[in-house]
Amino acid sequence: MLNERGYRTRKGENFSDTTVDRLLRDPTAKGVRRANYTKSLGEKKNWKLKPKDEWVFTEVEAIIPQELWDRCNAILDEHRNNHKRPARKSPHLFTGFVHCLCGQKMYVPSNTPKYVCYDCRNKIPVADLDSVFQEQLKNFLLSPSEIMRYLETTDQVIKEKQELFALLEDEERKLRKEIDRLFRLHSEGQIPTERFGEHYRPLNERLTQLEEEVPQLQGEIDFLKIQHLSRDEVLSEAQDLYTRWPELDSHEKRKVVEAITEKVIIGKDEVMIHLCYLPVSSEIMAAGQHIPRDS
Repeated sequence: MLNERGYRTRKGENFSDTTVDRLLRDPTAKGVRRANYTKSLGEKKNWKLKPKDEWVFTEVEAIIPQELWDRCNAILDEHRNNHKRPARKSPHLFTGFVHCLCGQKMYVPSNTPKYVCYDCRNKIPVADLDSVFQEQLKNFLLSPSEIMRYLETTDQVIKEKQELFALLEDEERKLRKEIDRLFRLHSEGQIPTERFGEHYRPLNERLTQLEEEVPQLQGEIDFLKIQHLSRDEVLSEAQDLYTRWPELDSHEKRKVVEAITEKVIIGKDEVMIHLCYLPVSSEIMAAGQHIPRDS
């Protein structure tokens, strides 16, 4: 996407997946600049990390919240691990999402129908967690405040895309004027033919990108407007999913869990379910929810 929009690295080269990964891993964005943390292995060779006790950290102005940076890097770590070894299909609904309050993941041993923390032996029956999640699903899906948050979020997304659309349209107009001016100067003999391509090529390349990007962005805006349901329609869809929950098979339920669940934390007396989003037509956004274990 960066390359298609005409962005380049400091050296004027295309962005690669490695470059993007390095930028996302750099803590400068969250307000911590690293220095003295690498050393060269020689000309045209790789760089090597120094021992962490030699690194120098300086506080700088953050451009994103620490929480967003942490979440982004956790996703990168997870993708890297999954790429190395494909995950085995889970027989249990919440495997991979359940964490103990102590920080360790919880699993279901073959000899007990409970999620168990192997470090502190904290436990919760599989059936209990299923029931708690279903009840929380009801509260989550049918909460008027969450539905209004969804509608406000959708409005904001449309607004941001419309602002970007206006900027791109303005850039396209300016580029066409600049190209017209370039042709006029060339026809008047003020720009020699051998130098004309040097000025024309980057302008034409960017204009070509905009001619593809602007209609595509307009299509996205139109689609969002069509999909922007009313509050009553969102509520109806949420009720339908909750009503059908007992009828879904384990595979379908697992897909819902994977889609809307960020993490489930099991404490001694409560279950904390952190939900992220619902990728059906409603796409409702929600923050973490706290539920007593025995309720």
